[in-house]
Amino acid sequence: MNLTIEPNERITFGLRYQDEHLLVVEKPPHTPTQPGKGHLTDTLLNGLFAQFGAQLQNLGKARDFGLLHRLDKPTSGLLIVGLRPAAYDAMREIFGTRGIRKFYWAVVDGRPKTVSGVLKMPIAESQVKGEGWGGMKLAHISRAGKPAVTAYRVLESSQMASLVECRAVTGRLHQVRLHMEAIGCPVLGDDLYGPRRVHAASPRLALHAHRIAFTHPITGAIIDVKSGWPGDLRRMLRAVGLHKPGTAPAPGAVETGAEPPA
Repeated sequence: MNLTIEPNERITFGLRYQDEHLLVVEKPPHTPTQPGKGHLTDTLLNGLFAQFGAQLQNLGKARDFGLLHRLDKPTSGLLIVGLRPAAYDAMREIFGTRGIRKFYWAVVDGRPKTVSGVLKMPIAESQVKGEGWGGMKLAHISRAGKPAVTAYRVLESSQMASLVECRAVTGRLHQVRLHMEAIGCPVLGDDLYGPRRVHAASPRLALHAHRIAFTHPITGAIIDVKSGWPGDLRRMLRAVGLHKPGTAPAPGAVETGAEPPA
């Protein structure tokens, strides 16, 4: 079979859920989700084609070769991939009705003014860096943009930073990064939207898509997949006086027990 995307078995990813209809995979940091200028063979999709090439080729470019959503290159975490047309199309409808629950951990500069909240700030895409399929775009908050909603809660704060869980209710470009920066708490390591001092505070963007939950469009089962704190950010977390999610916070830390509001 002639494959549109070159398979690359050297591209690794975690396989967190699999059935005949779809996958939930974990993308490592520094790996683009899909091919674009300068990254034609070293993306997550190249790795997926090495294992699931026949199914993904059958979906074709019109269905993004199974990719239902994307993560920024420096961001790690969970993604859903369709394997069959019926499942892919049904999942697209679920995304359209905001039936996918996506949760991120972010380490942000400072401390939000409130321990939880819902951020509603429209986002518009702006210039493109690079060309071709998958070229990196930028975005900004604008009244002329599309509606964007992020719910958040502070899990722990130190004198330097906060560990925040965010639920991206909508799926706009760079949504969590833009919304956290807009309330004065840019994500550490953000070299696009954060100030210079924030760039060097983390070895990469301190953002991890740690949980995704949805109703399976074919079987009706509740799929709820979780991922642990990424190993490459453990040292940074300690350096800013924070702990891995689920462990005891430092004395005086801010904690909330509820899930981010919808």
